[in-house]
Formats: sequence, C-alpha cells, structure tokens
Amino acid sequence: MFSKIKTCATTKEIWEKLFQIYEGNDDTKENKLTVAQQKYESIKMREGETMTEFDERFSAVVIELTSLGKEYSNRELALKVMRALPREWDVKMMAMHESKDLKKLELHDLFANLKAYEFELETRSEAPSTSQPTKALAATSEQCYPSTSNLQNNSAMIQCPSPLRSLGNS
Repeated sequence: MFSKIKTCATTKEIWEKLFQIYEGNDDTKENKLTVAQQKYESIKMREGETMTEFDERFSAVVIELTSLGKEYSNRELALKVMRALPREWDVKMMAMHESKDLKKLELHDLFANLKAYEFELETRSEAPSTSQPTKALAATSEQCYPSTSNLQNNSAMIQCPSPLRSLGNS
C-alpha cells in the first residue's frame, strides 16, 4: 500500500489516492454494485452449511450492498433468505411467512429464529429413539409353531423344524 502513496506530497493527495483506490470512480462503483447484486441474487444456502455460516455469508453481501448505496427492506431481505434455503426448510418458512410480519422482522431476528430451529432439529436427530425395535418374520412353506419355553419380555419365539435358508441367489 505504501508504494501507491509514497509519491504523494500532502495528506490531501494521500487521501485522494486512497479514496480512488478503495472507492474508485463512478464506473468502478457501478461495477462493484453490479457484482454485489449478482452475489445477492444468486445466493443459496450450501449443502452442509450451518445456519450461522449462511448468516455470515448473507450478511456480508448485504453489508457490501449497503456500503455501495443499495439497501433492501426487512421484507425483501426476509423473503430472499427464505428463497435461499433448501427444500428441507419449506415447512418452517411457510410457518414463519404466515405468522410473522415480514415488514417488521429484522434480519438478525430471522436468523436467530432459524438457528434455534436448526438446533432443535439437530437435538432431535441425536436423541436416542424411544420406540420399540421392530422384528421381522419370514414366511416359509414349512409348518412352524410358537414356542412357550422361551417367552421373555412379552415376545414370542417361533420354532420351525429346519434351519432358515438364505433368501439370496442360491
């Protein structure tokens, strides 16, 4: 950076040079705005991305647009986030769309709600199942009968005169 401003004689010249480098002229600003809008329009939550990661990525694009003079309403931002989420989020999005006033919903509140829902889903998927395991029975053409000698835990055992054979290619 120093090499770009070392030839400047006054602080005013340094300021103008830095301003030109970082802000650019009108054409540069317009190009930056176009690129930022394309990022905004094409943003989608990536597979495997957490809501926190998506929030950071989305917010960075919105901040970039704001710094270039483009601002969106709360409703526009909320709808964009909802459209950017994968199909697995459709039920949550529909519920939020119906129950929330999107004009008043701040971006940070929307993401806080989505992060809480994501946490709830993760917690449910990690919790052990409380349902009873199911047992499958295979039908054979042989005569089978229930065994009363091995009754345990309310489960019955079926005995057949010959051992089970593989149902695969034999």
